[in-house]
Amino acid sequence: MDRFRSLVLCAALAVGSAAAVFPAGKGDADKGKEVFQPCAVCHFPDSEDKKMGPGLKGLFKRDKMANGKKLTEGNVRNQIDEGGKGMPSYKDMLTDGEKDDLIAYLKTL
Repeated sequence: MDRFRSLVLCAALAVGSAAAVFPAGKGDADKGKEVFQPCAVCHFPDSEDKKMGPGLKGLFKRDKMANGKKLTEGNVRNQIDEGGKGMPSYKDMLTDGEKDDLIAYLKTL
């Protein structure tokens, strides 16, 4: 029984250590606001009204994206990467870190 308790304790410590090394939230919203600036040509950050693209206020509070897909971080990242319906692809224009920052910023809208 003591071995089992030791194993459980070690596993709990390993999981807790991993959480400290790999924080839950990725990206920096302040940096993401800077990354967003070119996007503001087509998207309002402070309104749901359409500009050229959909307004992004409250984006992560919505059930669906403008393209009808379920609103998930992965689908937002895919939209950024692939573009579509007039939106250019940013797959090769933004680093993964910049995309993390941008998504962190979009979550604050």
